[in-house]
Amino acid sequence: MPSLDSLKTRRDLAVGRKKYAYYSLQAAEEAGLAGISQLPVSMKVLLENLLRKEDGKSVSVDDLRALAAFIENRGKVEYEIAFTPARVLMQDFTGVPAVVDLAAMRDAMHTLGADPKKINPLNPVDLVIDHSVMVDYFGTPKAFDENVDKEYERNGERYRFLRWGSSAFNDFRVVPPGTGICHQVNLEYLAQTVWTLDEDGKTVAYPDTVVGTDSHTTMVNGLSVLGWGVGGIEAEAAMLGQPIPMLIPEVIGFRLTGKLPEGATATDLVLTVTQMLRKKGVVGKFVEYFGPGTVGLTIEDQATIANMAPEYGATCGFFPVSQATINYLKETGRAKERVALVEAYAKAQGFWIDEDSPEPVFTDVLELDLSTVLPSIAGPKRPQDRVLLSDAASAFKEALAHDFGKAGHESARMPVAVGKGEEPFDVGHGDVVIAAITSCTNTSNPAVLIAAGLVARNALAKGLKVKPWVKTSLAPGSKVVTDYLTNAGLQKDLDALGFNLVGYGCTTCIGNSGPLPQAISDVINSDDLVACSVLSGNRNFEGRVNPDVRANYLASPPLVVAYALLGTMQKDIVNEPLGADKKGQPVYLRDIWPTNEEIAKIQRKAVTNALFTKRYANVFDGDKHWQGIKVAGGQTYAWDSTSTYVQNPPYFEGIKMTPDPITDIQEARVLAIFGDSITTDHISPAGSIRATSPAGRYLLERQVRQDEFNGYGARRGNHEVMMRGTFANIRIRNKMTPEIEGGVTKHFPSGEVMAIYDAAMQYQTEGRPLVIFAGKEYGTGSSRDWAAKGTKLLGVRAVFAESYERIHRSNLVGMGVLPLQFIEDGWQRLGLTGEEIVTIRGLDAITPRMTLQAELYRPSDHKTARFPVRCRIDNQTELEYFRAGGVMQYVLRNLARGAEVPVAAE
Repeated sequence: MPSLDSLKTRRDLAVGRKKYAYYSLQAAEEAGLAGISQLPVSMKVLLENLLRKEDGKSVSVDDLRALAAFIENRGKVEYEIAFTPARVLMQDFTGVPAVVDLAAMRDAMHTLGADPKKINPLNPVDLVIDHSVMVDYFGTPKAFDENVDKEYERNGERYRFLRWGSSAFNDFRVVPPGTGICHQVNLEYLAQTVWTLDEDGKTVAYPDTVVGTDSHTTMVNGLSVLGWGVGGIEAEAAMLGQPIPMLIPEVIGFRLTGKLPEGATATDLVLTVTQMLRKKGVVGKFVEYFGPGTVGLTIEDQATIANMAPEYGATCGFFPVSQATINYLKETGRAKERVALVEAYAKAQGFWIDEDSPEPVFTDVLELDLSTVLPSIAGPKRPQDRVLLSDAASAFKEALAHDFGKAGHESARMPVAVGKGEEPFDVGHGDVVIAAITSCTNTSNPAVLIAAGLVARNALAKGLKVKPWVKTSLAPGSKVVTDYLTNAGLQKDLDALGFNLVGYGCTTCIGNSGPLPQAISDVINSDDLVACSVLSGNRNFEGRVNPDVRANYLASPPLVVAYALLGTMQKDIVNEPLGADKKGQPVYLRDIWPTNEEIAKIQRKAVTNALFTKRYANVFDGDKHWQGIKVAGGQTYAWDSTSTYVQNPPYFEGIKMTPDPITDIQEARVLAIFGDSITTDHISPAGSIRATSPAGRYLLERQVRQDEFNGYGARRGNHEVMMRGTFANIRIRNKMTPEIEGGVTKHFPSGEVMAIYDAAMQYQTEGRPLVIFAGKEYGTGSSRDWAAKGTKLLGVRAVFAESYERIHRSNLVGMGVLPLQFIEDGWQRLGLTGEEIVTIRGLDAITPRMTLQAELYRPSDHKTARFPVRCRIDNQTELEYFRAGGVMQYVLRNLARGAEVPVAAE
């Protein structure tokens, strides 16, 4: 079959005085890919990717025809394609271990007798340091400077390592600390919507696509950039030129009509969408937004919706190019030539939508009338658990009884020992002890941040104050936010309520909320109070935000301010007063809530493209702290054996050019048994390290003081800390030890209860492989590669689950851990106690998605059981990774052989 490229699908596109080459979908349709003009735009982007990369090897004409067949089969037919993203985006929590792996791969190239310089990014990589700043200081004008100083004090070693990486590797740029959140920097500056590359004397234009080591990479789909989160393991392969294998997805169309009503925000909209799509079930699918309501949204609103694709479970939530895209690119200071190219290219390729655009062919369609969206929050444990604002108080009281077992104690309040001269107060169940304006979801959206500033201004005018037990913080996603809030005079109003700038980064949403005041922490813990946080983020899983806070609610920035004024989830924020004005009269939420027109008027005046142009002119330079970091050169890293932050990982120890054959899992012990919705935060927490934990003991043994522990996220460059932190979340529950909360298990045959890490090490000395059992949605949440790496290093060879979240399943395969899925009922039907011995045979002949028989033997009653499971190695490429011992080993061997790194198997 002839190549479509030979049929002249490459065309010229004139934009002003400049001429670009591009791979024309119209030409491809004329050449035989019938009907592709009816594809969803996200599928057109994938099709262009295949068309441009078609070489008869990694991408064939058959692949192009299979994707075009979406018109008939709606994505219901499983077919694997190879997607090659234009670039890779990283943040520092996931970026540090990725760079550690690359440095280790350079050492391994020495071992294999090959050139270490072959380990180099072949796709552009941007790493934004945004996850390391903590809210240690708050509520004062000095908070930002003090937090920055503390950040460099804690993370100097990591930052030296990243500066080495930026000089040692090609096409690897680092955006220094204190600049912004990676997704917002991506939206406001890095993303171009249409990318260009000089090739064969011509400038080739093609869609900007990206994969990132943070699951919220999806945010950039709001700017029509197709992208999603992958584990650091997959990202490393993409950096090294390896296409990403994926099944042609189903695409759920989401028709939006109408417009948001007065008082409703983009946050309320995304919480509504998240609940609808979780109910629909879109894991592993694309979602594409269309309809007249879509065209009326701003890019900031679209980005808010696209950001939370991981929360509704989709691979991405894509918005086609529209006039709003062009307006945003202009408003954020993109070059005129680029803006003109985006418009011309989108129209030529059929990527453009307006109110008259025909509806594409989708797998299925949902619809939402924007006028029906009501103010909402989500919690207390999951982003999809939306609660109408008017029902928030009653819903919390119900959760207090059912989720936290506090029936009959709703009014329990305990006095707090306050300092001299302070007004006395007490703290009780439901009190909001953290109110944080934070996270990429909302800080990229001027409308909701200006609304927060106006709520603060109106509250001050009424004489309202934040309750004394509330820890307040403002962590914008970029410095542009500070500029426009200052221009509008709103920053001073936020400051007056205690929402001072604390840093530019994820902070509270990633678990870097910092400690609560000691007196409040002591009362919460001594009396087992269910305290609350309200944050404008996208994640509110158990144990994530703060170890002292058990109930966490996602809300818009103006509602974060309002809850700081109210101080509790126990009161009805809609119908009860927030406080009293200067005359003693009650003040209600409606009295201080701004109108949409007020918000829009300030936004038009305060947010200008000059702010973006100025702030991003020197985005890679950094402050005096960053510029003062001294870096030793060299193509390989000089590992420091005494470092507690960066260590050479053991993945390549004893590596040979030919991998060992896959062997059966014989007589494995059960390390843990988990229920449903175990998140990557449960498996590999990002927050604080307890002194009594295995990781804490490791650090103390190396003379690291407890106040210098930092968090697990900051220590992801040290496998010794991270493997000890695997399954160490303080809220995880192992069904083998149901009476104990936290990362413990029961060792067999001794029956001794111990930390999961300690048990794993004991089993390793006994030569026992390990397995994990879990329920539905195993591995939901962040694209955290350490959730798979830690599992591997503990000695786990297989995981049994009822279902998996997409990224974690892929990461397990990428680390050489076998994901297995129950075909019949889950582990409950098996009556597991944890003492069972597990055997899985036939792995030498394993094939993608094959059925395997697992065997259980229970020594206490000598009973044996067999049950079928599906191998969740989903395609031939993943099988090659698995046989190689993991994706890094696979890529490394190919590079060492001098071969281009192809898709593993045809």
